[in-house]
Amino acid sequence: MAEICIIGAGLAGCEAALKVADRGVKVTLFEMKPEKYSPAHGNPGFAELVCSNSLKAVNIENASGLLKEEMRILGSVCVEAAYASRVPAGQALAVDREMFSRIITEKIESHRNISIVRKEISSLSDLPECDAVIIATGPLTSEGLANDIAGLMGNSSLKFFDAAAPIVYYDSIDHDRTFKAARYGKGTADYINCPMTKDEYYAFYDALVSAETAEVEEFDSVNLYEGCMPVEEMARRGRDTLKFGPLKPVGLTCPDGTRPYAVVQLRQDDEAGTLYNLVGFQTRLKFPEQRRVFGMIPGLEKAEYARYGVMHRNTYIKSPGLLGEDYRLKGYDSPAIFFAGQITGVEGYMESADSGIVAGINCAKYVLGEKRAVFPLSTVTGALANYVANYGGKDFQPMGANFGIVDSSCVSGLKIRDKTAKKRAIAENALNVLRDFISEENI
Repeated sequence: MAEICIIGAGLAGCEAALKVADRGVKVTLFEMKPEKYSPAHGNPGFAELVCSNSLKAVNIENASGLLKEEMRILGSVCVEAAYASRVPAGQALAVDREMFSRIITEKIESHRNISIVRKEISSLSDLPECDAVIIATGPLTSEGLANDIAGLMGNSSLKFFDAAAPIVYYDSIDHDRTFKAARYGKGTADYINCPMTKDEYYAFYDALVSAETAEVEEFDSVNLYEGCMPVEEMARRGRDTLKFGPLKPVGLTCPDGTRPYAVVQLRQDDEAGTLYNLVGFQTRLKFPEQRRVFGMIPGLEKAEYARYGVMHRNTYIKSPGLLGEDYRLKGYDSPAIFFAGQITGVEGYMESADSGIVAGINCAKYVLGEKRAVFPLSTVTGALANYVANYGGKDFQPMGANFGIVDSSCVSGLKIRDKTAKKRAIAENALNVLRDFISEENI
């Protein structure tokens, strides 16, 4: 019987493991926790969410929502677990992190075709003999294995930095200074809003840009990924950058009928509603500085922190030309090597999980002697795989789900002026194409 080794039990590794195991192929899943933790992880369970508990939009007129619907059709364990552990977040899909991890961990541990080994793999030579390998170690790949991978690819690696936002206890928020509301009154009032006057905003801004930051090795010599830009770095672009970014007040009105000059939003982080994270406040400020500066936000003067914001180095491979649309490393057999997750250059939790689905499907097909499955470019799943494999520019950076990379020729002959209607047409076409593809390709 064919056997596959998978390194890493994050979202991508778990999706890949189940796709392989469900095809009757034996899987050995290696996870270094709890023997060793990365700088950002602390939960021994699988599929741990670190940066945020939000999995973005659910409506298919949004590319993130379309991706999740594609994944649901493909039998994604992460989508299933997300809805089972959902917490209020308006039109976004946010989850209780611990419950999300627990659901996926239990499903992996109970599968008869999956064996779990809790140890660090610091080199591919540490693996037992197998027919194929899936590397799903994420952007926080341990140093030894990262060096091994870089050597395998001729040192073709990219270094980015990623940051996580702080989390505060609900009971420590001064609710007399905040209000719950949804922008423009749409959906339920799931966010806690901390309104700022003009004077409060600029006093906060001045304190933020002058605050002391933690030393991070190599920080000044690498790229900062826009999707997780530290709030203090974003602020340095201009005094009003935050007001038009994560602190934008549009669509919000204070209970007394006034319009805030800026608004900091907090999103529920656990099912019980005891934890809330500061939306858009990824940071590398020193911990005492986080207490001081973020304590200037109305309602957070005496906030108690369940977790401070942290920053860590992420590593991505230069995938174009190295990986195929099936996420397989070109030119390697015995064993074949596949990659999955953020290490490939997809950005976002669900994008990572989706790449795990594709890599798992194709790895199983490889060892079973079946032809590979290249997903259509009219789907977000196929568009992401194509971006990773075939991006032609010189500035390859992580890419999340968006309609800009999806083949939209299905609407080119249609006279649709409304942008939302156009996106819905593209999305409905994608889902129909995906269902046909699954049937035709034996997925």
